[in-house]
Amino acid sequence: MQIQDYISAGKIASEVRENARKKYYVGSTLLEICESIEKEIEQKGGKCAFPVNTSLNEIAAHYTAEPNDDGVVKDGDILKIDLGVQINGYIADTAVTVCYEPKYDYLVQAAEAALREAISIIRIGTKSSGVGKIIENTVKQMGGIPIANLSGHSLEQYTIHAGKSVPNIWSIGSFSFQATEAYACEPFVTTTEGLGFVREGNTRNIFSLVTRKRIKDDGANKLIDFIWNKFNMLPFALRWLIPEWDEKTVRNLLEKLVQQKIVRSYPILIEANSQRVAQAEHTFIPKDNGVTITTI
Repeated sequence: MQIQDYISAGKIASEVRENARKKYYVGSTLLEICESIEKEIEQKGGKCAFPVNTSLNEIAAHYTAEPNDDGVVKDGDILKIDLGVQINGYIADTAVTVCYEPKYDYLVQAAEAALREAISIIRIGTKSSGVGKIIENTVKQMGGIPIANLSGHSLEQYTIHAGKSVPNIWSIGSFSFQATEAYACEPFVTTTEGLGFVREGNTRNIFSLVTRKRIKDDGANKLIDFIWNKFNMLPFALRWLIPEWDEKTVRNLLEKLVQQKIVRSYPILIEANSQRVAQAEHTFIPKDNGVTITTI
């Protein structure tokens, strides 16, 4: 594990996240927000570990801007900005929620407090179930409910979801945090009118390579090679392919690769009762006496 790469990626991610936290996005398009944050990551010497997510209101996760996306942030919206930075494949994953409706400020505060409380108890050997319990208790004490079927995750080189889940509720199954792995903790919070879980939406505009298997289509094979050379196994956006292909052609090629299970597509995730959602997230590496938060 390259701890220095994790820390360097985290420093960039932290700076970019805090700049995003301070900006006023009402009137900006989601495309402008995604492209400006992705550009800032690259200007600071990092690479995007995945497309910037700009998930509005009841959309909890996995929305990134489409090519020519004209969706606009409006007064009253709650916007979750989830960004990732990688250096040599080692990833910093972090998120912030900006809220333009004061009555939902408590959701943002609950997500941030739950993240703080969870990370405060983690060290080598801590059980993940205990982290879920403290997130759930903190969120409920502050008047919200956690999203049960969203979780944090372990990280590996070029792999965002590396097999272990950091729960946002108390759970029976558990693992112990290790110094040899990095993890992301990310509480998602909704209102008490919410159902506390997410469903899949129809929009799918984030993708990743599953295998480099060849098929009987030269154009599709060329796209597979491009994805591997550019993004490895990390997620990418449709709009990232437009400079090399026209939109209609690349949509058709991606659809073919998804059908062949060579590429995975990620649906947007929506609160099941269409209630507003807030999110907070840090990446960390456990130590004997606590954690190193790479994205602080």
